[in-house]
Amino acid sequence: MRIAKLGELEVARIGLGAMGMSHGYSGAGSDDAESIRTIHRALDLGVTLIDTAEIYGPYVNEELVGRALRGRRDEVVLATKFGLVAHNGRGPGTLDSSPDNIRIAVEGSLRRLGTDHIDLYYQHRVDPRTPIEDTMEALAALVQQGKIRQIGLSEAWIDTIRRAHAVHPVAALQSEYSLWTRDPEQVLPVLRELGIGLVAYSPLGRGFLTGSLRSIADLESLDDDDFRKTNPRFTGENFQRNLRIADEVQAVADEVGAASAQVALAWLLAKGHDVVPIPGTRRVSRVEENTAADTVELSPEHVAALDALTPAEGDHHTEEQMQMIERR
Repeated sequence: MRIAKLGELEVARIGLGAMGMSHGYSGAGSDDAESIRTIHRALDLGVTLIDTAEIYGPYVNEELVGRALRGRRDEVVLATKFGLVAHNGRGPGTLDSSPDNIRIAVEGSLRRLGTDHIDLYYQHRVDPRTPIEDTMEALAALVQQGKIRQIGLSEAWIDTIRRAHAVHPVAALQSEYSLWTRDPEQVLPVLRELGIGLVAYSPLGRGFLTGSLRSIADLESLDDDDFRKTNPRFTGENFQRNLRIADEVQAVADEVGAASAQVALAWLLAKGHDVVPIPGTRRVSRVEENTAADTVELSPEHVAALDALTPAEGDHHTEEQMQMIERR
């Protein structure tokens, strides 16, 4: 697979998001053995960036990734995140990027992952109660101690990125970026000015862009705790309207002789050598399909057609979740 750079880290152009193996999606946590086989298959295919977070589960996804990487740790650029679990009694889902919380969080992640260092340690969401300078200084100390190699931000906006980078180099920004979530394109010029890579999560629109969900019945068949059931793009009239986007992606896929998922990923790869999608899956067959997107060549006409897709109806997170995402 082709290589990209995230700061000083070199990674394969397509990574693997591990969240759905344990959290958020139907069937999560139901077959850890298959999830581990999927991680192993990804590594065999050349994937090097594996992404998790302490909030996924919470904690169990890091433990799963740690088990999967036993004996293969040196093949991986291992990324995890802090800041959505407050280790002072307030618990999961609470923003806390204070230095004290970071020091507790990193020790737990290192233990669960079974490693002595984390290659890329992200602030999961910007904490408005803690100045980003204080957070970065605490992370810089962890770099000096050898507990983390590089620092990342997730869903931060331009001012925060600049302020953070002024304290210590930021290697990567992780944001939702796909054919139906395009706002990170407003940040890309700043990232390129500063030498920061963009890691694209949910690059397949939580499966919607693959055409795997075509009806309300498909949606109703999902587990009750599958968060797509409350995602605005999957609910009410928005679901029916957004089917046009899946159809438009499929039309391009038919022309190039590839799967819809591969086209969606190839479009992201065409956006620059510093854009690294991390599609999530817990199935070997899907990781094989996704990594093969690196070989899909889109013509300028196909890229232009995809650029002009019908905009998605509805926010890409719930109202509560959107309040944690910087967009100004």
